[in-house]
Amino acid sequence: MKTKISLIVVVFSFLFTTAQNQNLTQQFDDIVAQYYTDVNAPGATVLVAKNGKAIYRKAVGKSNLELDVDMIPENVFMLASITKQFTAIAILMLEEQGKLSLNDPITKFIPDYPTHGKTITVHHLLNHTSGIKSYTSIGDLRQIARQDKTLDELIDFFKNEPMDFDPGEDYRYNNSGYVLLGKIIEVVSGETYADFIDNHIFQPLGMTASQYGSHSKLIKNRAMPYEEGDKGYVNASYLSMSLPHAAGALTSTIDDMLKWQNALANNTLIKASTLQKAINGSKLNNGEHIDYGYGLGELTLKGSKGYTHSGGIFGTSTNGIYLINEDVYVIGLSNCSCNNIDAVTTQLAAAAIGKPYPSMKDVIQLNEDQLKKWVGAYQFEDGTVRHIFFKDGALKSMRESTTNTVFDIFPLSENRFMFADGNIEYEFSQSDDGKKQAIFITDSKNIGKQIDKAMPEARKEITLSNDILSQYDGKYQLAPNFNVVITVKGNEIFAQATGQEQFPLFAENETTFFAKVAALKVVFNKNASGKVESFTLHQGGQESIAKKIE
Repeated sequence: MKTKISLIVVVFSFLFTTAQNQNLTQQFDDIVAQYYTDVNAPGATVLVAKNGKAIYRKAVGKSNLELDVDMIPENVFMLASITKQFTAIAILMLEEQGKLSLNDPITKFIPDYPTHGKTITVHHLLNHTSGIKSYTSIGDLRQIARQDKTLDELIDFFKNEPMDFDPGEDYRYNNSGYVLLGKIIEVVSGETYADFIDNHIFQPLGMTASQYGSHSKLIKNRAMPYEEGDKGYVNASYLSMSLPHAAGALTSTIDDMLKWQNALANNTLIKASTLQKAINGSKLNNGEHIDYGYGLGELTLKGSKGYTHSGGIFGTSTNGIYLINEDVYVIGLSNCSCNNIDAVTTQLAAAAIGKPYPSMKDVIQLNEDQLKKWVGAYQFEDGTVRHIFFKDGALKSMRESTTNTVFDIFPLSENRFMFADGNIEYEFSQSDDGKKQAIFITDSKNIGKQIDKAMPEARKEITLSNDILSQYDGKYQLAPNFNVVITVKGNEIFAQATGQEQFPLFAENETTFFAKVAALKVVFNKNASGKVESFTLHQGGQESIAKKIE
């Protein structure tokens, strides 16, 4: 009898686990389908792993539009800036071997590098605090990108530029720093950067589909890169593979990237204590903490700690996320810079740890009285005032700001509402005395109490010509692992931030724009020659500079 009971328990457990896995796979499929709706467009490959093993592999869209070739999980992509984690780990491997110190000045390895009397260390290169100007912000990147250069010629291209700030005083994402790290790897090891990565990382880990990028080699299952133009998809702008070098030139697959992540998690290449220096952020000279460590950035997702890095280069968009305690890894590789692979991987990771973001399929219908129940002004703990109001048959939210932007919010229950992307929610409640409360939920909770205050007017916009708008087209870096791509289509302008959907901007004047889907204002800045070099983001009472990098 005991044997029969045990057998029944085992069978039931197996069936229950199978049902759970099927449900999770369906969640993953739904997330991918939300972002990749056109099977004839450029696509992506994604992988979700738990405890070091893949639990989901998916390929969507086309790997080659001209030949009408479907994407497969084995497709090879440029990794773009995900390359930086390989470069950083290579440096840490050399440190463990006693061949360099992170406190070594870079002139120990590149004696003729002009440091303007400053001490720039290997550490400063790794965490983007060197102050060296990034070569991707010098001149017209699309013209420079077509030029083949030796490594020394590439360094000569930027080394005499004035520094942006003193070493360790600030953080600014910097491709020049990682090119210099590639040079240091070559000087210390006696091997080319490509050979070092292949001999000491790719081959030992069995990453047989990975290599330094090449236009001339025949690469099996290579996914062709695309960009989105005014009239549809076009082949991505040409990029000489000598240019990204140790900052972005490696290529790989989702399966090989899982091998890489397992090597990090299992301390195959470096000690656990050494990895901690890479994944826990770092500090400026004044002690201020920054999220970027060495080739990887800190991440908190639905309360779970981890690390991440994204990549973006002509025709390619990539993102990887690892959640430490849950041992969950998500990697996404896309063959179009127009695709929002960051949002896909973020939502897959949340679902994988049992904390999925809601989506429009979770929205329910409420009657007008149910919706109007929560109308009012709420003041939150951080001082923010948000107005909930009813218009055009739906509930909307306006945050008092320089833009007074209006958001649509959608009911998930009678008292729970989400914003369109599912990443932000409201949870309303009402006490017995009729006082209302709203909890604003992101990765943290912010409580708002109802107040008596009139709602301000929404911002008005003007129309600008394509000639004016087109000067703003490009990629801007706002923070570690966080870029904003500005795209112009006709007389419309759009912004797409890392991990978010593309959204329209509206002109207040020729240089000032605001969003209606987010409480933000963007002011584009020009240099003395009239060329756009950055924008200033006004959001949440703060100002941030996003430098144009492409």
